[in-house]
Amino acid sequence: MTTVELTRFRVNPDHVADLLTAHSRMLADFAADRTGFLDARLVRLSDDEWLDVLTWDTPGDLAASQAKGPNLPGVAAFFATIGEIISEEDGELKTQTEAAASVVTASAASELARHIDGPVFLPDDEGYAAECATYNMNRVLEPVLAVGATCEADVRAAVRFAAERSMPVAVKSTGHQVVLPACGAMLIATSRMNGVTVDPEHRTVRVEAGARARDVVHATVAHGLAPASGSSPTVGVVGYTLGGGQSPLLGRTLGYAADHVREMRFVSAEGVARTVTADSEPDLFWALRGGKGNFGVVTSMDLEVFPVTRFYGGGLWYPGEQVADVLHIWRQWVAELPEEMTSSVAVQRLPARHELPEPLRGAFVAHLRLGYLGEAEDAERLIAPLRNLASPLGDTIGEKPYSALAEIHLDPPDPLPYYDRTTCLRELPEEAVNALVELIGPDSQCPLANVEVRALGGGFDRDPPVPNAISTRGIPFVMFGFGVGGPEQGETMRGHLNRVMEGVEPWAADRRMVNFMSGDEATTKEAVRQAYGADRYDRLAQVKRIYDPSNMFRMNHNIRPV
Repeated sequence: MTTVELTRFRVNPDHVADLLTAHSRMLADFAADRTGFLDARLVRLSDDEWLDVLTWDTPGDLAASQAKGPNLPGVAAFFATIGEIISEEDGELKTQTEAAASVVTASAASELARHIDGPVFLPDDEGYAAECATYNMNRVLEPVLAVGATCEADVRAAVRFAAERSMPVAVKSTGHQVVLPACGAMLIATSRMNGVTVDPEHRTVRVEAGARARDVVHATVAHGLAPASGSSPTVGVVGYTLGGGQSPLLGRTLGYAADHVREMRFVSAEGVARTVTADSEPDLFWALRGGKGNFGVVTSMDLEVFPVTRFYGGGLWYPGEQVADVLHIWRQWVAELPEEMTSSVAVQRLPARHELPEPLRGAFVAHLRLGYLGEAEDAERLIAPLRNLASPLGDTIGEKPYSALAEIHLDPPDPLPYYDRTTCLRELPEEAVNALVELIGPDSQCPLANVEVRALGGGFDRDPPVPNAISTRGIPFVMFGFGVGGPEQGETMRGHLNRVMEGVEPWAADRRMVNFMSGDEATTKEAVRQAYGADRYDRLAQVKRIYDPSNMFRMNHNIRPV
């Protein structure tokens, strides 16, 4: 493969069968009439948005085919089936022909490999699939070139290579959040850059781009310190922090993880590395902390860590038949909590896995998650209304070291195929809980594995001393749902997720928590702008114009340069 043509378009979901038929006919016509044409396939980006990926042998073959125009019956049928090809000028997804960006020959890849220490993979190379692997196995990455960076110099060389070819760049640490498949792009994988250095005297930790939360927790607890980590120990710390970083233990007292960044090393779209602080480049420092990976590659960051060594918490599981009682009690309970207590509630249909205790194996449950920074006696007084619900199926509440933080949520540690959606709630009244019970409760026939509501507030609402671009201050709840299943279950899972999110729409906020958004969400410029809030997005777009004017870093929930 030497070049691809990418076209994004919309199709009425009711006409998908017609689309597949027309695409098959077009493929047959192209194979008969287009010299150098190798393959064509469709990638579904969301319910109504698709990516057509056409592969050619050489750029010359692509140019010759384009000169012929859509003059075959199969091509005409395909274009007649497409409801809308979406232009960038309209502020929507762009119809792209990125032939030049996609020309990566074996000799060019070998030349790049001479300038970096890490491996370079083309799609047919052994190791390519492992380098592109993601946490969500339904979100596949298929770049034209994958670079396994080992240091900042590797990142600089890779970005310069991409810039010379006008090639878009995707960045992956652990692959927990993949938005687009990176077709026609270079992938920079940072998992080898996993260094963690603790400075106990100044209570900071330097984290490289590929370090996971468990790496940082392990390094810091040895010094009696703790980072503002999230619920999953396998998430990449840099990506988590760039998207805000919502801790299930420290967040309500200390705010978002991004509030505690001291310094970053950053490689911009021209391949130049710089140190970014509040004093050196205040606009970029503001934008990176909350703007996710839209501006370049953060190769390391210095974070504050805190003298926290223990907590009181864990989980309570109640039978699914009690979902309504649990949700209603929890809704009222969280309204009066001190900031030292953080909590969420999840309605779960658990898998029948042997590592789960017998009462929970394959069970339908309401799972209360709790983390408290005070003493056990105070925690138990606070928890009493929840314990009075009934006898739980499972109870892991107790005194724990900070290293046991992951026991609050028990997020799945291994990759799995799933579909997900999120929203934020500006309130959670009785009517909203009733709607949720109808949608996901015992009589709903809902197949989703998990629908969770997290209570925010406290430190999450306070502006930090150095402002940043986080979009969710003042929002009291975030809700996240996912269903496990491969492509054959995609339509079913997406349908149920849509119904759940539409069911709580009367109480939904416009803004979204960036780290929770799936690849099925915020797929247009206007939707991304709404997720951030208009004023915040416009300022981010101004910063983008300075540091990534060609929109090289666009394989994400994209902020487009002004």
